[in-house]
Amino acid sequence: MSADTVIEPNVHTFDARGVARRFRHSAIFGAIGVLRSGETMRFVNDHDPLPLIAQLRERLGESLTVVYRQRDPGAIVIDFGITSLSTE
Repeated sequence: MSADTVIEPNVHTFDARGVARRFRHSAIFGAIGVLRSGETMRFVNDHDPLPLIAQLRERLGESLTVVYRQRDPGAIVIDFGITSLSTE
């Protein structure tokens, strides 16, 4: 992500590269846990977190949205979101 990235409302950046490995998943679960419907956590990492995504899908089901913004070796950016599921 470059310095000229446009600030987007309701998008909150979480740079996992600065979080100690043993705390990462807990910190990510906590950050996603406080997202409101329509908000996005822009996740930045140095590797593709496929096991983490599987864990999040297991916990959050269809309310979790996952959109890759960048998927290059050493540079991963994913938008995680929470959607409200209709109960009708």
